[in-house]
Amino acid sequence: MRYRLDSSWRRPNSNTVIAGSPLRVFRLTDAGARVLPHAETNDFTNTTAAQQQLLDRFVDAGALHPLPAKGPFTAADVTIVVPAYHRSPTWTPCNEVQTIVVDDGSHPPLATAQARHASNRGPAAARNTGLALVTTPLVAFVDSDVSFSGERFADEWLAPLLDQFADDRVALVAPRIVSAPGSTWLSAYEQRCSPLDLGDEPARIEAGTRVSYVPSAAIVCRTDAVREIGGFDESLRTGEDVDLVWRLRDAGHRCRYEPTSVVLHQPRGSFVALLQQRFGFGRSAAPLAARHRGALAPVRMSRWSALVWALAIMRRPLLAVCVLAGTTVTLSRKLRGVPAAESARLAGLGTLAAGRQLADATTRVWWPLAALLAITFRRSRLPLAVALVAPAAIAALRRRSAQPLIDAPIQLLDGMAYGAGVWAGALRARDFAAVLPQISAHSAQTEAGIKPQRIS
Repeated sequence: MRYRLDSSWRRPNSNTVIAGSPLRVFRLTDAGARVLPHAETNDFTNTTAAQQQLLDRFVDAGALHPLPAKGPFTAADVTIVVPAYHRSPTWTPCNEVQTIVVDDGSHPPLATAQARHASNRGPAAARNTGLALVTTPLVAFVDSDVSFSGERFADEWLAPLLDQFADDRVALVAPRIVSAPGSTWLSAYEQRCSPLDLGDEPARIEAGTRVSYVPSAAIVCRTDAVREIGGFDESLRTGEDVDLVWRLRDAGHRCRYEPTSVVLHQPRGSFVALLQQRFGFGRSAAPLAARHRGALAPVRMSRWSALVWALAIMRRPLLAVCVLAGTTVTLSRKLRGVPAAESARLAGLGTLAAGRQLADATTRVWWPLAALLAITFRRSRLPLAVALVAPAAIAALRRRSAQPLIDAPIQLLDGMAYGAGVWAGALRARDFAAVLPQISAHSAQTEAGIKPQRIS
């Protein structure tokens, strides 16, 4: 097995690695440290059981990503299930892969369907109907508005996903989903800012990490693993894909995001349709939060980062700097053997990341409260204005492009539509877990020769 280092990977000294999502500090024994050069150069021969256990821990923390050789499955081991409503798939199935189209109550019925519901029951039910007909070890769920960039889609998007199943603990693999090219400003915006596009870095999929969910527009799963957890939850009209991934994780399976495989998703036809889609995404937050407590928190940070930003918002910069300095000193003492400069870097990055979360939450989930605060307290208007402008300005500086600033007003409306959906779902369910922050202390663990400390 070969591995790719996560972009967060840093080694400040021979026995310490800082990497993963969330970021962790791993302090290793001398025996464990001898594995690191092999991981960094992909030079593995005759890996021992103890070394493999260490590598697995890095994989489970998101610090390493497997680059498996050819896996045990081919396209013939996959059945594609397509939930369809008023539209057939935009792509032509190939002879290598069996395809089951489930008509979810279309009128008139779809001629291409192999199964049909008498009335519309939602995508979860349609996928479950198709799943019941699958006889292959793997099942791919592909939406009807997905397309593929090449003619040989079995080779170009399916093969990289199948290789990940060389690890028998992997139950789900998802490709990168990008918005299909178009001639309108809306399609161009979706290409840059689609919530379905989770980036070009591989990742493990788990709540609270860099890739906490994947959409079911295109995923490949082990058939038995999905059946064992009862398939998709048919009571969820949206969010059923997120729920499936998290239940697979809770059942002990690995789920992977593999962006070397790319599929195209049709953008919304109008800006109103886009806002309706985002509102629907938001409404799924409350039922998901009820099923997976703590997984939907709009903000996750340490109490110290929260205090720093609370003081900054109250215009007490000197006190905020003092708390940040104290946090850095405390962290340096906990991370024995880690250079003081590295501890300061971690404390600073953690605080900046917390600020970005606060800004994002303020303009998305918490915007109704932020608007009320701005109306009621004049002193709050400057911090709120910074929360609106700063993320786009920072992104523009990083990319050396004005495009993030141009997109900012559209993104604001996009995020507000999502936040309105979150509040609508929370009020309907009378459950506000999806709008509450998760504030915790720094935590440390010691496990089987590895001593990781999670930096929040």
